[in-house]
Amino acid sequence: MIYTDILVIGSGISGLSYALKVAQERPDATITIITKSDDEESNTKYAQGGVAVVTNFETDSFEKHIEDTLRAGGGLCNREVVEIVIKEGPQRIKEIIDWGVNFDKNSSNTYDLGREGGHTENRVIHHKDITGAEIERALLDAINKLENTQLLNHHYVIDLITEHHIPNEPFDKYSLNCYGAYVLDLKTQQVKKMSAKITLMATGGCGHVYKNTTNPIIATGDGIGLAHRAKAKISNMQFIQFHPTAFYSNRPGQLSLISEAVRGFGAKLRTASGEPFMHKYDEREELASRDIVARAIDSEMKLRGDDFVCLDCRSLNREEFLKHFPNIYQQCMDEGYDMFKDLIPVVPASHYLCGGIDVDTFGQSTIKNMFAVGECSNTGLHGANRLASNSLLEALVFGHRAAIKTVERLNEDKFNYINLNKVPEWDEKGLKVNEEMVLLNYLRKQLQVLMSDLVGIVRSNSRLELAKQKEEEIYRAVKEIYNFSFLSPQLSELRNLVSVAYLIITQSIEQKENRGAFYNKSLDKK
Repeated sequence: MIYTDILVIGSGISGLSYALKVAQERPDATITIITKSDDEESNTKYAQGGVAVVTNFETDSFEKHIEDTLRAGGGLCNREVVEIVIKEGPQRIKEIIDWGVNFDKNSSNTYDLGREGGHTENRVIHHKDITGAEIERALLDAINKLENTQLLNHHYVIDLITEHHIPNEPFDKYSLNCYGAYVLDLKTQQVKKMSAKITLMATGGCGHVYKNTTNPIIATGDGIGLAHRAKAKISNMQFIQFHPTAFYSNRPGQLSLISEAVRGFGAKLRTASGEPFMHKYDEREELASRDIVARAIDSEMKLRGDDFVCLDCRSLNREEFLKHFPNIYQQCMDEGYDMFKDLIPVVPASHYLCGGIDVDTFGQSTIKNMFAVGECSNTGLHGANRLASNSLLEALVFGHRAAIKTVERLNEDKFNYINLNKVPEWDEKGLKVNEEMVLLNYLRKQLQVLMSDLVGIVRSNSRLELAKQKEEEIYRAVKEIYNFSFLSPQLSELRNLVSVAYLIITQSIEQKENRGAFYNKSLDKK
């Protein structure tokens, strides 16, 4: 058994900012951060556009940002949470600047504010087109200076430890505690019991439940899968935001993202034959919210039988564009496209989960002493659809609030202590075989295809019912493999992806009206 006061699962902006705040407030507390990949590999790293936050109070206001967020969320946002995030945002930004994050400024030495779809004002602060990578760099530098914090990479969480795992321990299934986790050390291939007073879930999104996504390969819904098996309440999984403009490729997996800020800069959408079309769908045209733009692109592709639409940057100021988007320009050049000469092929791709593990205004889940922050959580901020660049702000605000509540709990020291020696070692008994990786890959691809084809941007009752049947078949196959195979990250990821797919499908079937990112064409006929 490894003991730590705080166990942080995930090393993106949510986990790192939370750990920094707890470490500063309680330097005597031991904090362990675990990540299944390298330190810096997270969804945060790939955030291009920036952080939406009110900094210019002459032209902008909290109320404008609040109203933009509520409008994008299709009427399902929790207004209290929206106000908390937006009004506490500026102070959280000041903190990460103090921690070493650099944001671009203009000739007047004020923030160079960008604008993205759904925003009525320029309010997105950024670091060129690699804002997430800059934040990740600074937070990791700050973490590495702390004496009471350790970051363990290549460690994969298999299951949370709750009363379920303790023989003869009485428990109320509606009032479970989290005592830590079983963790697979990928280097030694040993499963460790890690005990913690408080566990933070900061595992990011689940983009790889779909065939095409802008998410890194690690985004397999692990936190949601873990929480689902531990009986946490999970909601709004039907609201999957598809980014309208990922670089079109026949290669499955992570697609290069072409930031929404490029359209905010003036780029226009065209059909594959070069004709404009956004005016047919929304008066804001390219600056409409993501759900509208993604469905418009999907509609045009289906009407014309095209595999993609195009982004037109040819008339934009080259010098200014390259100053703002050097990496996006180079990505396109690497693919053989010059953004100032060629139309760039783009396609919607799974991008962001608006639901997740239900939490209160301090990030506490329905499992005691387990917090969830960031994309794996459902705070109520996003409602049915996320406003662009609100996610990093949410991570900072809720990371802070979860840290404050954590410090309160540590100071009170009223934890439900149990004899952790009763927690059994990871059960590897029984016949175990080395399952061929080809079978795991096959099932994963089958799951991704069914989700992309049947539970994508546009859904229908018949598609969802078929998806439910197919998901159940894959679930049974994965369960059989899990019961008779040695543990591996690939098998565990597949197990979590199946849980995520189940939640998306079942909650899509339960959704009886079209809102935000959710669109079921069968509901239009009623």
